[in-house]
Amino acid sequence: MDTILEMKNITKTFPGVKALDDVSIKVERGEIHALCGENGAGKSTLMKVLSGVYPHGTYEGDILYDGGVQEFKDIRDSEDRGIIIIHQELALVPLLSIAENIFLGNEIAENGIVNWPATFARTGELLAKVGLKENPATLVTNIGVGKQQLVEIAKALSKKVKLLILDEPTASLQENDSQKLLDLLLEFKAQGITSILISHKLNEINRVADRITVIRDGKSISTLDARAGKITEDDIVKDMVGRDMAHRYPERTPNIGSEKLMEVRNWSATHPLHPERKVVDNVSIDVAAGEVVGIAGLMGAGRTELAMSIFGKSYGTDISGEVLINGKAVDVSTVEKAIASGLAYVTEDRKEMGLILEESITTNITLANLGGVSERGVLNDGAERSVAEDYRNKINIRTPNVGQKVVNLSGGNQQKVVLSKWLFAAPEVLILDEPTRGIDVGAKYEIYTIINQLAADGKGVIMISSEMPELLGMCDRIYVMNEGEIKGQLAAKDASQEAIMRMILKA
Repeated sequence: MDTILEMKNITKTFPGVKALDDVSIKVERGEIHALCGENGAGKSTLMKVLSGVYPHGTYEGDILYDGGVQEFKDIRDSEDRGIIIIHQELALVPLLSIAENIFLGNEIAENGIVNWPATFARTGELLAKVGLKENPATLVTNIGVGKQQLVEIAKALSKKVKLLILDEPTASLQENDSQKLLDLLLEFKAQGITSILISHKLNEINRVADRITVIRDGKSISTLDARAGKITEDDIVKDMVGRDMAHRYPERTPNIGSEKLMEVRNWSATHPLHPERKVVDNVSIDVAAGEVVGIAGLMGAGRTELAMSIFGKSYGTDISGEVLINGKAVDVSTVEKAIASGLAYVTEDRKEMGLILEESITTNITLANLGGVSERGVLNDGAERSVAEDYRNKINIRTPNVGQKVVNLSGGNQQKVVLSKWLFAAPEVLILDEPTRGIDVGAKYEIYTIINQLAADGKGVIMISSEMPELLGMCDRIYVMNEGEIKGQLAAKDASQEAIMRMILKA
């Protein structure tokens, strides 16, 4: 066995929490090694130790790589040895070209002057390797997320990568782009490149991984060898959460009201930068009290644009249509008016649009309903803390205290803070946009339980998700959207992945 990497007895401590506790992992040269675990288990922390984001001296244990003990002092140090990490949040500059992004900080230059012909020629070669036909001069902002992910990989190839680390690379991708990226990893494997893949998508891991290391609560639990025989998703989940999960979705007996709680009638919106492009086209949907309604569709179908334009017209221009709550037309022309009308929107991008990362859990939870913790316009600190503690206990936000900055929480716990913020605003209808994106199976189950409780309390829930099994497992009814239009709807008993795809693709 040719071992390219061995991390031995790695321990990493932050104030108040031990993120890694004596973790060990071995990676063979030329394999795809998957790293699984719940949010907060320590996967990303372990890879940041490996890549020098957390330099030698800030952790205990040893890194043996490519034949020797390594003491990386920063990320450039590890990159010089061929270890390249691609983080979940892409590190691209939108208003620079593809070529400029690929060679940013690593320019092809002579005497301090960038050699642009050589830069563009080399970029073309790298793009061909990852299957992109884009012009190297194209601005990154003008290509989709799937292509941006491939640009990141091309950037890694430009640095003569030996060990490629990908942290949730398909979290923001639609199915087709995800499959292309996984095929690319298999091609790299054939070329002798070693990969470490962090992912919550167990079907993807089973498709490409040679071995799978499971981390739970900062400890390495097991390493499963897929080459020795088939590994089931249940095998992985059991090690991840420490228990069997016979049911991925909590059971629920629907109690749906007979009247429509919210109606959206003939809703249209155009793209804010391209007024000739209609992103929402004459859409009508409704949700009853106690009902969970899904919206399915491929990336770019207009689902997020619909949700954001309804919620205070926070996306789009030339918006028209009508929103009714309990049969009465309401004013949703601003976010404040939408909240006052009984709407709440949990954004798909919790870090950029859902949270103030450098503020505390307390501040974030009370942000959408400051009146609920104020007296005569003055914030009551004690009331704020009490509300935050209540939600911390109620929906199991794992944190030492509610004064903790949100940036220090795992993705699943950050999502619970976003949900808490809107639950405290006491909405009638909650729109959830990709509510479990980038979240492990254990945290997903907890969020599904919260959604079911909202429905049981008589709220209306609209759930947008790119994961069809999630919609099928959670929703009473599913609208199917494509190219800004509603193509139809399916009752839960009639819905299947095949039926949804047929509806998406019909003319």
